[in-house]
Order: sequence, then structure tokens, then C-alpha cells
Amino acid sequence: MILKTAKSLLLATLFTVGAVAVADTFTLEPLPYPADALAPVIDKETMQIHHGKHHQAYVNNLNGQVDTFPELAQLPLEAIMSRMSRYNDAVRNNGGGHYNHQLFWQLMAPPGQGDAPSAELQAAIKRDFGSLVAMQNAFNQAAATRFGSGWAWLILDADNKLVVSSTANQDNPLMDVVEIRGTPLLALDVWEHAYYLQYQNKRGDYASAWWQLVNWQKVNELYRSATN
Repeated sequence: MILKTAKSLLLATLFTVGAVAVADTFTLEPLPYPADALAPVIDKETMQIHHGKHHQAYVNNLNGQVDTFPELAQLPLEAIMSRMSRYNDAVRNNGGGHYNHQLFWQLMAPPGQGDAPSAELQAAIKRDFGSLVAMQNAFNQAAATRFGSGWAWLILDADNKLVVSSTANQDNPLMDVVEIRGTPLLALDVWEHAYYLQYQNKRGDYASAWWQLVNWQKVNELYRSATN
């Protein structure tokens, strides 16, 4: 009887765990590098809180919307972004938060490991901005002038032109509710939780230092995909 009861409890536990796994449509992937790998530009504590607390909260809250909008479980994140006008603010804020952060982690690499823009991307940057430095200055300006919380972006628009833009809160250029739309190539989080422990109110210093972390290999991959 004891053995039978133990077996029943084990099966019940496995079923429960399985149910939770099924319910969690969206998951938080591990960082692609150790939490201290981006130091000294971004410190370990900021990365741990940003990824483990803030990003996890967006994932949890987005999963909480699946019962309200069952189609979320069947759609890639990019498709959800493109039809955001169909959903409520909870999906917009938390779906955007999940997509933006999932991309953000991939767009960074430890200092000295990010490589450089490809020849094709360099040519496009020169065509649309005049130089890499000019593009970086425009990007930093977008980051500095975004009032309150939000993101700075380098995108490829529908005319295959590189454009710098910014969005409020957790919006992004894939959403059908933003003014300037396009395919994200670079993204910088300018919410205070992304930098305040280390930079306090000096958002400009954070944006300038962040270029040391850009994973150009990932940016090159996104650009190739967007132009093919």
C-alpha cells in the first residue's frame, strides 16, 4: 500500500510538473555569457537583476495573458509584435519586454569579442549616415533624448534604408502601433534599471560605453537576414 501510494504521488508530481511546463508558453533563456562577462561596462549585479528579475517578470506576465489570448501560444514573438494592435496593454508591455530583452542579450558580447560591422553593413552605414561615428552619434542622441523609459534602435526600414529611432516603454519597431517601423538590428535599453546601479543618472555615459559591448557578429547576421 505504501509503495502504491508513493508511486501515485510520483505520477501526480510528474503530471503537475508537465502541466506547468505546458502552461509556460514563453520561457526565459539563460544569458549567452556569464553575468559578469560584460564588466566593466555593465556590472554583474545589474545583469543579474535585469535578467533574472525584470526580464523574468515580463515572461511571467506574458504567460499570464495566454488564457485571455490563446493564439499567443501558437505565434512567434515577431508575429505577436506585428499584430500588437489586437491586444491589450499587458501583452504590449510584457510581450515587448520579452522580445526586446531577448534580443538585447544577444546583441552584446564581452569587451573585445564583438568583432566589427561586415563590409556590407559598413557600406550601408556609410550610405545612410556618412560614417560609423555619425551613426553612433545619432544612436546615442536617440538614447539620450528618449524621455523617461524606453529603447534606442538601429533598424532597416521598408525601403532598405538604415534608420535610427527610439520607442517608449517596451515598444519596438516591429509593432504595428509605433510610428517608425522596421527590422531591428541594434537595440539599447535605456530604462534606469539597465544602468542606474553603475551610472546613476548619467545615461549618456552608459550609451557611449555600451559600444564596447556590441556583438557585431549578431548585428551582421540580422542585417544579412533582413536584406536577403
